Amino acid sequence: MAAELRVSRSDPRQFTRAAAVVSQPLTTATWCARQGWPVHPLAPGRKTPVGNCDACRVPGHDRRACDCLRAGRWCHGFHAATLDCDRIRQWWGARPDLGVGVATGPAGLVVIDIDAHGAELPGRERLLPGIPIADTVDLTGLANGFHTLGVLAALRGATSPADDETTLRVRTPSGGLHVWYRTEGGPRWQCSAGSGSGRALAWQVDVRAHGGYIVAPGTVTPAGVYRPLGAVRGPAPLPGWLAGELERTGHLPAAPGPRPVPPRARQAVIAAGGGRAVSDRVLAAVLAEVAGCAATPEGAAFSEKLNRAAYTAGGLVAAGHLTEAEALRALEDAAEQARPGQEGRCRAIIRGGLSAGLARPLALRGRV
Repeated sequence: MAAELRVSRSDPRQFTRAAAVVSQPLTTATWCARQGWPVHPLAPGRKTPVGNCDACRVPGHDRRACDCLRAGRWCHGFHAATLDCDRIRQWWGARPDLGVGVATGPAGLVVIDIDAHGAELPGRERLLPGIPIADTVDLTGLANGFHTLGVLAALRGATSPADDETTLRVRTPSGGLHVWYRTEGGPRWQCSAGSGSGRALAWQVDVRAHGGYIVAPGTVTPAGVYRPLGAVRGPAPLPGWLAGELERTGHLPAAPGPRPVPPRARQAVIAAGGGRAVSDRVLAAVLAEVAGCAATPEGAAFSEKLNRAAYTAGGLVAAGHLTEAEALRALEDAAEQARPGQEGRCRAIIRGGLSAGLARPLALRGRV
């Protein structure tokens, strides 16, 4: 990484005398913008976006009509990412404790996020989705995403992205690796979580593309540095074999046009009550909006609808109309069917909405 990008501190403890130091995150954000990568702030000391303002946290808030984005505020995470140098100076010049995120889709990037978490192996069918692994194959020693991605590359006669020295690779504080590629105006590749139950390239291998973001190289958090490896500081073109694997594993958006709501998404609504009690109908109505997002790959205000459903469910739980476990199950089923492969994002939305709803019992008197 160029000298000016050696560090991008997002630990607020490092900034007790912020006025007396140059904002390294500002330098990092400016450098990323010069590469054509839109940037947005991350919460101090974390790898998640800065939280929304109070108005944007209101259940049912419509991001597409939000004044914050038009006014140049950072609400809505990677949706607020920008290349505007004045806005970048405004954000990080005033807040050098903020980290730097890169919106991968608008940047034309696909980043392979390889994890090395200690975890129990899932079923063989989830190690390399779509590629059968016979029971006779000895899996001793296979423990993380480096291994599964290496096996996938070996099956295709290719170099594993983890070992690809032609492109930007960034070591993460947890021992994982971000491998950056550019798409050069190609397909709108979609994100996935390799340890989830939906769309996935390989176990413990996430994909960051349209609908996601990645932590900028050089960023420092209390856990450590996102440290570039080797001498290459730019992304190489996405290898053809890897593009083929992404297509095979469902990382392209569905063809334009309405799609039928999957049966399991409809079942999630039915499971919420089937329309008998007033509380059942209230929950089923908001879950139906979530499930309906399955017919549209993106741009359906999914986050807002899921947040509203979670808030409503929390209110019903607080009022004693259903249990929290029942609410979680119905919400997670509807969300997973509407946006497969986005479990982490959906869980965060559900937790936030449910928590807010639990503080406000929902009165059903007069509802139909």
